[in-house]
Amino acid sequence: MKSNTLHITNGDSLTHRIQELNLVKGEIMTWREMLCEGPTEIKIESEDSIKKRGGFLKKYYRIDSSSYKEKFVSQLKKLEDVTSYDEIILWFEYDLFCHINMVAAISLLLRKGIKDTPIYLVCSGKIKHEKKLFGLCELSDLHLKNHYQSKVQLTIDDLELAAHIWTLYCESKPQKIAGQIKKNSSFEYLSICLRAHLQRFPNMLTGLNTLEHNVLEMVNTHQVKNIKHLIGYALEYQGYYGYGDMQMKRVLARLFQFLDQTKDRLLLSERGTLALHQKKNFYNTQILDWYYGGVKKYDFLYNDETHSLLKL
Repeated sequence: MKSNTLHITNGDSLTHRIQELNLVKGEIMTWREMLCEGPTEIKIESEDSIKKRGGFLKKYYRIDSSSYKEKFVSQLKKLEDVTSYDEIILWFEYDLFCHINMVAAISLLLRKGIKDTPIYLVCSGKIKHEKKLFGLCELSDLHLKNHYQSKVQLTIDDLELAAHIWTLYCESKPQKIAGQIKKNSSFEYLSICLRAHLQRFPNMLTGLNTLEHNVLEMVNTHQVKNIKHLIGYALEYQGYYGYGDMQMKRVLARLFQFLDQTKDRLLLSERGTLALHQKKNFYNTQILDWYYGGVKKYDFLYNDETHSLLKL
């Protein structure tokens, strides 16, 4: 009997890559979303969610609603009868960007009635004898094939944990996510991604989050020529966030008050030096109506000593 497999990939680049390699057989659903930013609803397939996400993407990324529906919402139709598949394979990477999309996808699959269908995960990250972390499209053909052959079957506990985290992400109490960090699961990078998420909220001492602080550290430490050069550094050394060009440009746009441009180098301004050394709190200059799932970024402060969030 012919196997009927559904592959859910983390983007067009990977979809094209596995097609070119003839690596897989079956249906491919390309997950073209970035749920790690902006407001979210638990039921991403609902009209309320589609309207909310469409409005966010148009306002902040100039992606119109018709494009969103064409590129993402249309793909959800491939999940209308998930019970017709013999197996489902998720292709997501080690970073926060991918993990938020992944837990949302798993939550959707469970709502669609997946019970006994095997669900597997192909997840990139560490490679033996390599110091850096690799995205799926950064892998060699051989390593990508090996990752596919070594895919991990997710248990029902794994699936329920992922769906629970997605629910918490969409609700109004992000402090509860901290309680999931030490949970054991088949998701090798989930715990560190959840910690990275909490660190996206402004630090209680400076009003800047961990990524923003690290950008200032880069400017202070390296010979950064200009903003374009800084974007390259920030993308390369962002750790577990997985942001692309669009997301990183938005991060840097919020930091201009902390930077000075000379003829041949980018430097920290006086404010930048104060923020880097935690000598002054700039929370009031940074406030923006910006959502992470179900909460506003500036409604909470991150305590880096206790790794917890404080509600304002």
